[in-house]
Parts: sequence; structure tokens; C-alpha cells
Amino acid sequence: MNLSQKIKQYAQDVVGFDACGFCQARAVAMPMQDSFRQWIDEGRQADMKYMEEYFDKRTDPTLLVENAKSVICVALNYYPKEKQPEENPQIAYYAYGKDYHDVMKDRLRQLFDYIRELVPTMEGRVFCDTAPVMERYWAAQSGIGFVGKNSLLIIPRRGSYFFLGELIVDIELEYDQPLRVSCGSCTKCMDACPTQAIVSPQTVDSCRCISYQTIENRGEMDDDVVSRLNNRFYGCDICQQVCPCNRFATPNRVDEFSPKEELFALSAEEIEHLSVENYQRIFKGSAIKRAKLAGLKRNAQALRKRRD
Repeated sequence: MNLSQKIKQYAQDVVGFDACGFCQARAVAMPMQDSFRQWIDEGRQADMKYMEEYFDKRTDPTLLVENAKSVICVALNYYPKEKQPEENPQIAYYAYGKDYHDVMKDRLRQLFDYIRELVPTMEGRVFCDTAPVMERYWAAQSGIGFVGKNSLLIIPRRGSYFFLGELIVDIELEYDQPLRVSCGSCTKCMDACPTQAIVSPQTVDSCRCISYQTIENRGEMDDDVVSRLNNRFYGCDICQQVCPCNRFATPNRVDEFSPKEELFALSAEEIEHLSVENYQRIFKGSAIKRAKLAGLKRNAQALRKRRD
């Protein structure tokens, strides 16, 4: 068994990742660079100013890691074993359990340490949605899946409910090839989006996106979005829930992704009147804290306003 095979086997059989692939570390292809630049120029990032920063590093991983040669991409299933009652304020599946940044980074570091045991001179870095890395692009380049019209990575016959992570390292590996598959003529995600946020295949206008509005937006929510929330309180899974590829989704095997019962039981009224102490306790270690208490109360008020 060669080095590349050993890494893949360890990543999946020992660490527990659901997929692992490799691609060469090099500048992002110009068509993708041009598309990303256009997305920024058109203001599709809303007020997520960090998306405008470090364009050079975001489009070239060799500027993030000195002498980088390979991008090791992994995916971890987060599809829930159980789901909230439909009448409760809906939370995106990815935020049901412990903050994925922590879970993914622990596993990525475990994989990194294993590779360093095999190659003691290896240098590199671990990434999981906390640095300017175009993770879906690299996952597609590594043959894990393809980017769907909703802009998410889709793994054939497994779906899109996966967290992505990367190791950018200075060793050469046997590289995988991108998949020759796509969404074809299917537009179910685009048709189902309540706010028409998917303005064209693989292009999402953050200003219209319920996920952006309920998580990243620090101001007031647009009235047009409020009227179309569909009981979405934190994030939105609609474009994934209607995707035919997700009929193959299976429950995750990660204990840290199991939700707290108290979280599932929260009503909009309870959230509106949540104390700082209860907020800290209920959402401890959760990605939901990204919206902060003020943002969660704003979202709950928006749901009530829509009902009224």
C-alpha cells in the first residue's frame, strides 16, 4: 500500500471521514477566479466583507502554505438522525450539534499527525471554513463530488449534507480526477428557494439568502425575506431538502452532532425572552452562537411578525 492509499484508508477507517481525495495545489482555474471576482463586484457577498479580502490567497493555496504541493480534501456527513418538529423554529441541520469547526479540526489534526508519522519532514496547515480557502472548488478538483446549482458540493449517491475540510501540505501524492457529472437539467433547488436567492446555476445572492439573513446579517432583516422565511429560524436547508441527490442521505455516525433536547423544544416566544444565562447554557459549544443573542431574538421576532 503506497502513501496515498494509506492516507485515504486512515482518513476513512480510523478518523471517520466519509470521503477523502487529493489534488495538486496550484492557482484556481481562471474561469473560476473570474466568476468569483464577478460575484464580489456585483455585491453578492452582502456585508460579508471578509469575502473580499485576500483574493490572491483565496485563489492560490501556495500562498497560504509555503512550498505547498497537495490539497487533501475530506468530507464528514452531518445528516441528522432525528429532526425537529416542523412547528418549531427551524434550525439548519448542520447546526444541530456541536460546532462543526471544532469537530472537523480535531479530526483533521488527527489525520495531519498520522501523515507526519509517515513523512516526518512534512509541513502544512489544517483548514475548515476559517481561512480564505475555496473548499468546494478543491473538493470538486479532488474528485470527492461536484458543485451543484445551489453552489453546494454534492457527492454522487450520498448527497450534499457534508462538512468539508482541507490539509494543504508540501508533499506530492497521487492525485484524483474531477468527476464528470453535474445536475443536468434539474433546477429544483432554484425553483424551490423562497427568495430566489440562486440567481443562476452556482451563483447565490447572499442578500436574498435566508441563511445569510438569519446568521451573518447583523442589521434588520428585509421585510420581503421575513415574509418568505417559512419558519426558518437559523439557516435554511430548502435547496438541499428538494435536491434529488439527497434521497440517498443517511444519518451521520458522529456523536458530537447529536442535538440537545432543549434546543429542539425551543419556541419562538421562548427565544424572544431568552436570558443571557440560558442563551449561554443552551447554545454552549454550538455554531448557532455565531448569530449572537441579539440576532436570535431578531429572528424569533421575525417569525412572530410573519405569523401575525
